Amino acid sequence: MKLLPLPDQPTNHKLNPKTKALRKRLPKISPKLLIYAVIALATFILIVQAFRPAPIPVDTGLVSRGELQVTVNAEGKTRVRDRFSISAPVDGRLARIELDEGDKIKQGDIVARIDPLPLTSSVKEALGRLTEWQAQRQGVATQRPKEANLEQARQRIQAAIANQRQAEAKIVQAQAALEQARRDAERAQELQASGVIPRKDWELAQLHQTTKAKEWEAAKLAAKASANEVEVAQAALSVLQQQQRDPDYLLKVYDARIASVEAELAKLKDEAARTEIHSPVSGQVLRVQKKSAQYVTSGTPLLNIGNISNLELVIDLLSSDAIKIKPDDQILIDQGTQTKAIRAKVRYIEPAAFTKVSALGVEEQRVNVIGDFTEQPHSFGDAYRVDVQIVIWDGKDVLKVPLSSLFRCGKSWCTFVVNNGKANRRQIELGQHSDFEAEIKRGLKQGEVVILHPSEQIDDGKRVISR
Repeated sequence: MKLLPLPDQPTNHKLNPKTKALRKRLPKISPKLLIYAVIALATFILIVQAFRPAPIPVDTGLVSRGELQVTVNAEGKTRVRDRFSISAPVDGRLARIELDEGDKIKQGDIVARIDPLPLTSSVKEALGRLTEWQAQRQGVATQRPKEANLEQARQRIQAAIANQRQAEAKIVQAQAALEQARRDAERAQELQASGVIPRKDWELAQLHQTTKAKEWEAAKLAAKASANEVEVAQAALSVLQQQQRDPDYLLKVYDARIASVEAELAKLKDEAARTEIHSPVSGQVLRVQKKSAQYVTSGTPLLNIGNISNLELVIDLLSSDAIKIKPDDQILIDQGTQTKAIRAKVRYIEPAAFTKVSALGVEEQRVNVIGDFTEQPHSFGDAYRVDVQIVIWDGKDVLKVPLSSLFRCGKSWCTFVVNNGKANRRQIELGQHSDFEAEIKRGLKQGEVVILHPSEQIDDGKRVISR
C-alpha cells in the first residue's frame, strides 16, 4: 500500500525568521529512520538489562524483642518414684497369679501364694528332732556319780590325812626315843669301861638302842603308807569328780543340737508364715513377671507394684551438659501434638557418672538428672520416653535474632542486614543463645531485616531480594 503525501496544511500563523533559518539548517528525518532509531535504542536497553547482575534471592528474618530461653535438650523417661519389686520369699510351688497389669491394690492385699505343705512337713520333722534331743539331754544326769559317793570319798581322804598326821607324830616320838636310847648306850659304854656297871647292862642299853631304831624305821614306813592312802583317796575323789564332769561335753553337744533345731524351726515357721505374699503399699500392678503356676526359688521376681500418680523424670545427659544444670531448674516436656508443654523441675543431679556407648560406638560419660513434675501428667505412665528441655537461662525482654543468620568473621560474629535492597555486613556482639535464637548485645536494632542462611554468594554490597 503506497502512502500518499499529505497536502500542505494552511497555517494561520507566521514563523519567525530564526525558526525558518533553523529548519533550513537541520536535516530532514524520515519516518523510516526514526523507526530504526527506536528499535536500536530498545535493543540496547535490553542488552544492558541482560548483562546487569540480578539480585540474589534470600530468606530474611526480623530482629525482634521477646522471651529467650537457653535449654539443654535431651531424652528422658518417666519412673515411678517408689517402685516395689515383689519376689518369692521361699522356695516352693507358686499358685497362678490372678492379678493383671493396671489392677489397683491396697496395702496388705494378698498378691501371690506359695504352697505351704512342704514347709509344714518340715516344721513337724524339726519339732520331732527337737523333742528327741531334749530327752537325750535330760538322760545325761543319770550318767553322773551320786553325791553320796563323792561325800564318802571326801571323808576317806579326811581319814587318811588324820592317819598320816598320826603316823608323822609317831615318827617324831620314835626319833626322840631313839636319840635317848643312843645317849643311854653311850653312857652305859662309858660306865662299863670304868667298871661301874656290868657288861650285861651295857648290852641291854645297846639292845634298847637297836629296838628304838627299828621302831623309828617302822614309824617312817607307817607314815609313808598313810601318805599313800591319802593320795589313793584323793585319786579316787578325782576320778569321781572327772566322772561328774564327763557328761558336760554331752550337754554341750545336745545344747548345740537343740539350738540348731530351734533356729531351723524358727526359720521354717517364718517361711511357712510367708507363703502368703502381701502388698507392702497401695498402688497399681505395673508388671506381672510370673503369671502361671510354677516352681520358684527364693528371690524369683514375681511382680512390680507402684503408685502411678507419683512419677519422676530420669534424664540421661552428657556430663559436660550436666555441669550447666542446677537444682530447681525448669524442665519443659514436649507432648507432641499438644501445644502446651508439661512443666517439671530438677530435684537433684546424681553425684556419680557412668560410661555409656553411643550409637556411633563412642564411650561417653553420662549423668542422670532426676526431676519432679510440678503438674500432674495424666497422659504418662511408668517408663515412658519423653523429649525434655531443661531451661538453664531465661530472659523476658531480650533483643534477639534467628541463630541461622549468624556466621563467624574471625574471632567475632557477623550477620548481613538488608538495607535498600543490598546486603550490608555488620559485626555484632552476642549474649545467650538457644538452638534457634541468639541474644544481641550490640550491633543490631529492633525491626532490622537480616539474611537467614547466608551463602558464599552474598557479600557486602550485593543486591538481594527476599523470597
